[in-house]
Order: sequence, then C-alpha cells, then structure tokens
Amino acid sequence: MPARFAHPRPASQPTVLDPSAVFVAKSLFAPLLVVATLELCLLTAGESVGGPSFLLAVLAFLTAAGVIEPTGIDAAPLTLRGLVDLLLRWLLVIAFLWTVIALSGLETRFAPRPLLAWALCTPFALWLGQWCVGRVIGKAAARSGAPRTAVIVGLSEVGLKLERALNSSPLLHTKVLGFFEDRPISQGVECLPAAGQARIIDRMAALPEYVRCNKIQQVYITLPMTREPRVMALVDALRDSTASVYFVPDLFAFSSIQARFDVIDDVAVIAVCETPFIGASSLAKRLCDLLLSGLALVLLAPLFALVALGIRLGSPGPALFRQRRYGLDGAEIHMYKFRSMTVIEDGAESYRQTTRGDARLTRLGALLRRTSIDELPQLINVFLGQMSLVGPRPHVVAVNEQYRKLIPGYMVRHKVKPGITGWAQVNGARGGDDLDSMRQRIQYDLEYLRHWSLALDFSILLRTLFVVFRDRHAY
Repeated sequence: MPARFAHPRPASQPTVLDPSAVFVAKSLFAPLLVVATLELCLLTAGESVGGPSFLLAVLAFLTAAGVIEPTGIDAAPLTLRGLVDLLLRWLLVIAFLWTVIALSGLETRFAPRPLLAWALCTPFALWLGQWCVGRVIGKAAARSGAPRTAVIVGLSEVGLKLERALNSSPLLHTKVLGFFEDRPISQGVECLPAAGQARIIDRMAALPEYVRCNKIQQVYITLPMTREPRVMALVDALRDSTASVYFVPDLFAFSSIQARFDVIDDVAVIAVCETPFIGASSLAKRLCDLLLSGLALVLLAPLFALVALGIRLGSPGPALFRQRRYGLDGAEIHMYKFRSMTVIEDGAESYRQTTRGDARLTRLGALLRRTSIDELPQLINVFLGQMSLVGPRPHVVAVNEQYRKLIPGYMVRHKVKPGITGWAQVNGARGGDDLDSMRQRIQYDLEYLRHWSLALDFSILLRTLFVVFRDRHAY
C-alpha cells in the first residue's frame, strides 16, 4: 500500500451539469418530444391544440413516460436495433391511446391526417432526437470548464467499472482521481485488482481531509455490504464536507439478473434477481406474443392440417402430443409438439436424447425435426400465455431435475416464460445432453435475461429463420 500519494488539486471549481439534471433530462425528453410532435402536427394541419387534443397530449405524455425507457440519451452512434426498440414501444403507446379514444367515443373529435402524421413521425423524431440531445449536452458539459472531481472508496471490479463509466461519459463530465483502500495489495483471496493498484491514493482514514483539501465533489463507496460499520463511520466523517456521497453496492457478487432499486412503503430494497418483464415491458412482451402467434396460427393452419394428416397416415398414434415442461416460475406446463417418433415419451421420470439416425424416428418425423416444423404447435402454448415466442427453451422435467443440481443458477432461467426459440439456439448452443453443452446453454439463457429488449427478441426471431435451415444439431 503506498504511504501517501500527492494530492492533485483541481485548478478551479467547475460549474457543470449536475448528474441529477442529466437524469431529469433523460426522464422527460421522450414524453416532452412526443407532446411537442403532436402539437406541431396539429398546428401544421390547422387544428386546435385545446379541448380533446389537450387531453390526448396529457395521455400521450403519461403513457410515453411509462413505456419509453429514459435511457436513450447518449452520444453513441445511431443503431438500427435502437430504432426497432423505439418503434415497438411506440406501437404500444399508440395502441393504448387509440383504445382510450375509441372507448371514450372521442374518435370523431380528431382529424385523422395530423394524428397519422404524428404516429409515423414520432418514433424517428425520438431516435434522432436522443442522439442530438446527447451530443448537445455532452458538448455543453465539455465547454463548461474542468470536469467534476470524484474519488472511489474500495478498489474492486465494480469500482473499476464505475471509474470507466464516469471517465468516459460526456454527459456526466467527471474525472475520477483515484481510489481509497485499506486492504494491502495482496491479501489471499481478496487480492486487489491489478488494474487499479497504481491509482490508490491513500487509506480510508485520510479520505475526509483529502476531500476537504481538494474540493472533491463526488465520493462513490463500493465497499462490500458486509462492511456496514466501516461504511457508516465513513459517511459520518464526510458530513463535514460538501461532497455528494453515493453508495454503489457490489451486485456482481450475486451474479445479478435484472438488478434494480425499488421502495416498499419507505423501505429501500435492491432486486438482485428479477424478471425483466415488469410493468410496460410485460405488457409489450405479451402483446407481441399474442399478435404474432395468433397471426401465425391463422396463416399456418393449412400446413398444420397437412402435417397432421401425414403423421396419422405414416404411423399409428396421435398427430399432436404433450410433454410436461417447466414454465414460468417453475410451474409445470404441457407443451405441444407434432409427433415425430413411433413412441411418446413424457419425460417426467427419464428421457433419452434424440440422436442422428435414431430408430424411433418416423420417416416424416425426421423431416419435421430437421426443419423444426415439429415445434410449430408450441404457437398454441404462446397464444394461451404458457410460453413466449422468444425465451429459454424448456427442457423436459427429468432433464431439469438432473441439471438443477449440477449447474448453479439453472432455475433462474424460469424467471421468464420458456420460448419456442432463444438466444442459445441462434448462437449454436442447441443439442447435446452433456454437462458442458448444458452449461453453455444456461449461460446464454442468463445473458438473455440480463439484456432483454423487444429489439433483441425480434433479432432472435429473424436469426431463427436462418438457423433453422442450416442447423446441424437438428435431428
């Protein structure tokens, strides 16, 4: 541990954009732009912006604030995935507003042309506007003087990640001067990350004086939750300064899934393992599943009839059969499939993986499995709400019971509905009933839960179309 580092003093106190102001801008940007675009379309068409139009503007503001996530303002390049995600969320806003207008009997009070123009222009305005506003705020922050100064208490992986995020964000315009750490550079299993050892300023006891002497504006505490007495003592010591103090819990220790902060009757709670489908996200996911599965069932009805007839003529037994699988929250569901074998295995007690040239396969069944047509009846499960179009592929009950004991976090994949296709499948992690193959699939499933978005779902659906015809593991 270095004895005492030189204390770099900032040349002058900057007057820059406060992080809370950035958050407010990100939260209000989308709903305000939605209302502004509506007013512009109405004025351009010579329509009144009062009366029913004012009511529509209020509803649009509230709906956009809840559906369109306040995380899009940045200076990153525009992406097609970002546009797709905005389009899908905007469709939900329009669907809700139209339902409210129709049920209230106000549809005759609005001219259709300005509303249609508003519906078509707004998602592109949001897409471009997020990027433009991010660049404007970033440039304004850069011109406002020296960056805000910050230090981090606790050298850890989460501390290093926080440092990179703060130093690289043009909106926050912050410079991290270094770390304060009590642990020695080498301490067995708690060995400090080598990447940050050269930037340790001093021990934690020297922090209050350093903050006062160097006019530090932000202190981020990344100590583990097990050090509560030390954290409380540190916070008390910093009360004699004007620095903003932030506590950054090390959620990496929990291998967090959809970590988020919430308040329950004034009690602060941190979710370290939660489903991504909460509130508007849950509604968006279900509406997409319902509409697409319903449309697919109608369009594929002739194919279903032909396949069912071919199965019945080819071998005795039902055309459809049901297998027990684990669904949302581990509840059992019955998953539908076209029968492709001469036997029907429920998979509740034991299960034998299908292999290439399996004698149990019928002639038509081999074709159905190779083209994944045998999976199409799961559209019924999706329409009924038991499955989703995209999600972790469900395993038979016997496989679940086997691997939940061998792979940590295996059952976390059941925090969402199982899917007909998934992130693991489009990345080639399909097939194989050994431990290594299963571990790989579970890692992809958990990655999907961490990074879910509507755009990711549609990307997986499109990639599935290409995977189906060149999947060497389908037999």
